[in-house]
Amino acid sequence: MKKIKKVLSSPYIHQMRPRQYAKNAFIFAPLFFDRQLFNLHALTLTFLGFITLCILSSGVYVLNDIVDVNADRNHPQKKYRPIAAGKISIKNAKIFCVSLFAVAFILAFLLNKLFFILCIIMVIINICYSFKLKHIPLIDIITIGILFIIRVLSGAVLIHVKIFSPWLYIVTFMLALYLGFGKRRAELASIDGAKNETRPVLDGYTVPFLDQLLSIISAVIIISYTLYTFSGPAVPSDYRMLITIPFVVYGIFRYLYLIQVKHQGGAPEEVLFSDRWLQGTIVLYAIFVVYALYL
Repeated sequence: MKKIKKVLSSPYIHQMRPRQYAKNAFIFAPLFFDRQLFNLHALTLTFLGFITLCILSSGVYVLNDIVDVNADRNHPQKKYRPIAAGKISIKNAKIFCVSLFAVAFILAFLLNKLFFILCIIMVIINICYSFKLKHIPLIDIITIGILFIIRVLSGAVLIHVKIFSPWLYIVTFMLALYLGFGKRRAELASIDGAKNETRPVLDGYTVPFLDQLLSIISAVIIISYTLYTFSGPAVPSDYRMLITIPFVVYGIFRYLYLIQVKHQGGAPEEVLFSDRWLQGTIVLYAIFVVYALYL
């Protein structure tokens, strides 16, 4: 047990940011909504794809922290990251980054050629994001939204889905924007006068502007998902999927409540792992979707 704790406390494990792997769960969306959840072969392929994306994401996080090391040292929370804190040298971080990318690419190639191409595209977009795009207001979050769509596409090519609704791609993209702008709002509220030293792109945002964007995006998410529940190609003809709408609405409103009232949301994955109400909503949503689509 002590050895396990020692490994988990390693700065390299911390640098891989396993808590952020939740983002890669979007690769399961095609499997889940295409009614292949109980298809063992499809489930295995998707799970292996998830592991591959997690390793790939860790490589991206290392690359990001190498690029942002000076800014992170001025950030109230990010200064404790292993590279910014000096627990991992820049040289070792570069070797670690290349190793993670190499493992991820080998796994992706063995799984599926199209999946491999999507992984390459993800890395290219992330490199552009790390060096340029993340400094451009609006483009920074739209780029993140595109990466979420690629995660969903990755799941689709791995198992060859037949009836995955286009509405779900829209919901995925808008949800990514929602979380991204929510994170920017929380960062803006927490660091106040230190924008340039922490994240220069925050100079292009204001709290009222972000609140307006969040209101628009939350409305689009709810409308898009509602349209999916009765017009999606895979949904039951008796409109049972409509029973899942309240959970989506509550989840959207709950996150708004957390970032605007409770001043949380700087790290969406932290909110997910700490807020029992959101966790319960996700579990209940999944149960009712299984009932609607599978029973």
